[in-house]
Amino acid sequence: MVKYLSAIFLLLLLSVGGYAQNLTISGVVKDKRGETMPGAGVYLSGYKTATVTNNDGKFVLGNLKAGNYNVLVEMMGYLPFTKNVILADKSASIEIILDENTIQLREVVIRVDPNRQKYINLFKEFFIGKTPNAKKCKLLNPQALNIDYDGNKGLLTVKSNEFLVIENKALGYRLKYLLQYFEYNYNSHIIYYSGLPNFEDLKGSKSKKKEWIKNREIAYYGSAQHFFKSLYQGKTKEKGFVINKLVKLKNTNRPTDSLINTNIKRLIKRQGGIIRLGSAESDSLTYWSNIKKLPKQISTLNRGEVLTDTLVKQYYKNLKTVNFEDDLYVIYTREQETNEYTNTSGNAISRPLDIPNHQISIVHPLEGAVHFYASGGIYQPKSFIYEGFWAYEKIADLVPMDYISLQRK
Repeated sequence: MVKYLSAIFLLLLLSVGGYAQNLTISGVVKDKRGETMPGAGVYLSGYKTATVTNNDGKFVLGNLKAGNYNVLVEMMGYLPFTKNVILADKSASIEIILDENTIQLREVVIRVDPNRQKYINLFKEFFIGKTPNAKKCKLLNPQALNIDYDGNKGLLTVKSNEFLVIENKALGYRLKYLLQYFEYNYNSHIIYYSGLPNFEDLKGSKSKKKEWIKNREIAYYGSAQHFFKSLYQGKTKEKGFVINKLVKLKNTNRPTDSLINTNIKRLIKRQGGIIRLGSAESDSLTYWSNIKKLPKQISTLNRGEVLTDTLVKQYYKNLKTVNFEDDLYVIYTREQETNEYTNTSGNAISRPLDIPNHQISIVHPLEGAVHFYASGGIYQPKSFIYEGFWAYEKIADLVPMDYISLQRK
């Protein structure tokens, strides 16, 4: 079974971490000629906070805490705009200049790609997901996707010059998602995507809203957001998480590359480049070729529980840090993996026989330390990738960064 890794650079995770209340981000939206723009949509990435510019092109986003925000702006006929704003102990005022979307304004000749629908389906699978919630999601404007496939590199890339609109009838959200980048590598099976979402509640009956609340609770608990929020509080064990480590050890059954390559070259040279099937040389070549495929390292699960007071440090105000070399093996003990996930998702993680069927995720470090906020938001999302259950859960299972659980588990 193919195993997929996800580097999900959701910039919605650049979120609040402080405690000062009632700060604001205000500003004005203009075009390149300096004309103010009434009616532009202004959003905060990762939240339900949104507003519209007034007749003077001005806006105010209020009731904010200290933290790191991405402001999104949308206006028909103009390219989507994003600006990072850091709030410390005082409010901020910004000026936003929009560029015309020349692709929308001019007549465009679209090259027919017979594989486009196949690529769209693959994009939706890896971006929206394959969870039960994903089956109730719909991408409302697939025509906005700019798709490119490089056969030589085995790379599928997807971009967009406008917000993607996703209706999630499982959680009751309508998402506007500014897709900055999507890449799927057919060779490594690694998925990278980054973007900035904004959430809007769908309208529904009382019974439907009750169903959405239940589904949102399930989506939140055990998620990466829930884990890092609990880690900030020093309450991972209390919240149902167990942290172990996957220690990488040298594979003693695999010789060095130089020895392997020397033997392969020797066997090929001995036969003048022609290897007869069934010969001793053929069997030896097969042996050394298979040896070359063995991993250079093997991962061993260290069952000793990682204590949060040794894992987590605080060097900056409103920001905590974990710095680790081995993968974190995170078990969420209050929810079980489904048969669908285990058998068909391609994301399932192997486990010792004595570990129950709890949800397991792996955090694999990439670029140094991981910094995170009290909300569970990550300061530098490119610092790691996920395997396991958190790689399985994608856009269809997102809740806003300011989501407040009713159960407060």
